[in-house]
Amino acid sequence: MSSGAARNRYAFGLGTVGRDMLYTTVSLFLLVYLTEVLDLPDSTMWYMTGALTVLRVFDALNDPVMGLLVDNTRSRYGKFKPWIAIGGLVGGALTVLMFSDLGLRGGGYVASFVIIYLAWDLAYGANDIAYWSMLPALSLDRRRREEIGSFAKICGSLGAYAVVVGIMPITGAMGGGREAWLAFSVGVTVLSLAFVLFTLLGVKEERGLDKPRETTSLRELFGVIFRNDQLLCVAVAMGIFMIGYSTTTSLGVYFFKYAYKDEGMYPIFAAILGLSQLLAFVLFPSLARKLDRKRLHAGATASMLLGYFLFALSPMSMIPIGAAGLLIFLGQAIIQMLMLMFLADTVEYGQWKLGRRNESVTFSVQPLINKLGAAVASGITSAALILTGINSAASPAEVGAPGILGLKLAMLCFPLAMVSAAYLVIRKGYTLDAETHRRIVAELSARGELPGS
Repeated sequence: MSSGAARNRYAFGLGTVGRDMLYTTVSLFLLVYLTEVLDLPDSTMWYMTGALTVLRVFDALNDPVMGLLVDNTRSRYGKFKPWIAIGGLVGGALTVLMFSDLGLRGGGYVASFVIIYLAWDLAYGANDIAYWSMLPALSLDRRRREEIGSFAKICGSLGAYAVVVGIMPITGAMGGGREAWLAFSVGVTVLSLAFVLFTLLGVKEERGLDKPRETTSLRELFGVIFRNDQLLCVAVAMGIFMIGYSTTTSLGVYFFKYAYKDEGMYPIFAAILGLSQLLAFVLFPSLARKLDRKRLHAGATASMLLGYFLFALSPMSMIPIGAAGLLIFLGQAIIQMLMLMFLADTVEYGQWKLGRRNESVTFSVQPLINKLGAAVASGITSAALILTGINSAASPAEVGAPGILGLKLAMLCFPLAMVSAAYLVIRKGYTLDAETHRRIVAELSARGELPGS
C-alpha cells in the first residue's frame, strides 16, 4: 500500500471514532435517558413514541435530498468535507441540548424535543452522508475499499462500544442524575469534533473521479435511486436487517435490568460483544479474499440465526448468553460491512447504467435505511416497554413472567425473522459480483468516465 493510500485509510477511519460515540449515545441511550433519568410518565411516553417515529421517518426521507446537496456541492475543499464539518459542529451542539433538562414537561417538553431532535437528525445526516459517500472517491479497487471500510468500521466500533460499555458506569459514578448525563454528552461531543479533524485534514480524495459535469436536479433525484436496481436491492435488505438488529440493541439494557435482574452485567456483556465486532472487522479483509461475498453473507447470517436461537433458549447465565451474543454480533458486523461494500459498488453500476456518478445520493440510502429501521425499532421498543409493564414498573421485581416473555419475543424472535428475510432479498436480487464490477469499471474507463484504475 502506498503512503497516500495508507494515510487515507487511517485518516478516514479515525474520523469516525467520535462520530459513532455521538450517534450511539443518541440512538441507544436517549430512550434510557427519557425513561430512567427524566422518568417521563406513560402518558408523555406515548406522545414521545409517536413523535420519535414520525421524526425519524421524515428525516430519513429527507436524506436523499441531503445527498443531492452534497453531490452538487462545488468548493475548494471538495464536496464532502464542508458538510462533514458543518454537520459535526451543529450536530454536536444539538446533542448537548438534547440531554439538557429544560425544565419542561408534558406538551411543552414534547414540542421542544421535536424541534431539537429534528434539527439534530438533519445535522447528523449531513455529516454521515458526506462521510460515507467519500469512500468510493478514495479508490476504485474493491479490495482497497474493503481495507479502508473495514478499518473505518473498526474505529467506529471502538467509539460505539466505548459508549456502550462506559455510559452507565461513568454517569453512575457522577451520581446518575440529569447533570451526569449532560456532562457525558458534552464529553462525547468534544471527542467527536476532535476525531473528525483526522478526516478533514488528512484525507485526500481521488478528484479525477468527480470530473466537472452538470448537476443533478431534484427532479432527477429519485431516478438515480429507483432506476438503480442493485441499489434498491441493497436498500430493501438493509432496511429489513436494521429493523431487527436495532430492536435487539435497543432492548439490551432493559433485558439485563428486568430479565437478568442485574443491570451491572450489561457493560460486561457489551464489552464482550464489542470485542467480537472488532474481531469481525479485523478479519473481514482476509475473509473477503478467501470467500466470495455471497458465501460470506450466508455464513454471517447463519451465525446470527444460531446466536438468536441460543439466546432465546439460554438460562440466565452469562456463559451461554455471552456465547449467543458472540455469534449474533460476529455475524452482524460482517453483514454490515458487506452492505457497505455492496453500496460502494452500486456507485459505478449506477454511473454505468445511468451515465451519472452520484456517490452521495447513493450513500444517502445508508442513513435513510438506518433511520427508517431505527424509527420502526424505536416504536417496537417503546411499545414493548409499555405493554410489558416495564416502563411503569418501580423495580424489576414488579415485572412478571408474561412481561419477560414479551421482552424476549421483541428482542430475539422478531429480529431473527427480519435477519432471515434480509438474507433472502440479497440472495435473490443482488447480482453485482466481482467479475461484473470489474467489467463495469473497465467499460467506464474506456468511455473516459474514470481515471486510470
